Amino acid sequence: MPDAEASRWISTFLDARAADLGASRNTQLAYGRDLSDFADWLARRGRGLAQTDRAAVEDYLVHCDAQGLSKATRARRLSSIRQLFRFAVEEGWRADNPALRLTGPGKAQSLPKTLSETEVTRLMEAARTRGRNPVDRLRDTALFELLYATGLRVSELVGLPVAAVRGDPRMILVKGKGDKERMVPLSTPARTALAAWLAQRDAEDEAGKKAGRAPSRFLFPGDGREGHLTRQYFHSLVKDVAVLAGISPSRVTPHVLRHAFATHLLAHGADLRVIQTLLGHADVATTEIYTHVLDDHLKDLVLTKHPLARKG
Repeated sequence: MPDAEASRWISTFLDARAADLGASRNTQLAYGRDLSDFADWLARRGRGLAQTDRAAVEDYLVHCDAQGLSKATRARRLSSIRQLFRFAVEEGWRADNPALRLTGPGKAQSLPKTLSETEVTRLMEAARTRGRNPVDRLRDTALFELLYATGLRVSELVGLPVAAVRGDPRMILVKGKGDKERMVPLSTPARTALAAWLAQRDAEDEAGKKAGRAPSRFLFPGDGREGHLTRQYFHSLVKDVAVLAGISPSRVTPHVLRHAFATHLLAHGADLRVIQTLLGHADVATTEIYTHVLDDHLKDLVLTKHPLARKG
């Protein structure tokens, strides 16, 4: 366990990040886990954050590598440590930042996994039949249609307020990372699925009121502490629907459907900047990775559709 001083440093730093940057809860949790692991590693060696030097940070990164952590995870941990020490210098807790000049392992850029349009269609059809009762089937259909139509992050999807979709809107307001807001259009199938789910959900709310239960403010209510479906539940739901659709569940996650949304838009000629806005990416460089997914598609297009392409 981190010592009392380390715990105070970390909690104060996280509180400041939340206040200044509006960091999401998931980001805060990731930073907290990274820094607690580092502080715990130091404590087991009889050292604290105030006495840490560059060599200790380097040794910790070697330790992370020996644990088999990915390049992305090690890069994130170094970033967390660097930012904590920068904050410590600003607060006057330290005179220097021992992680300032360290070079991280860098992120290995891997192409996002995606699905074909045919496979997505099979998922949509499976979502309509998977549920144990009509209510579950309406909800599952709305979840899948909304996710594929908008490319929302799973946390954005399950936490969507019901007020966002009232009145059969053609666009909905989504609050993403850092509380940044963006407008996302809805497809006709998504609007149809949402209308059916809302009618059912409102009927249940009305029945709940008569029984003394307060209506949920979320589009997809849940029994957990947060009041909406959890990310873990939806992740399991996606796996179940994949099996029903005859697709290996190892290939399908909520994030893969987000990738499919972006890749299919790009394949049909959507502008990269538009996709960046829809996904809520701060930098278009993040969105550019989808262009690589289409390499094989574009090669095939040139070889089969170009007027000078060789026949046979």
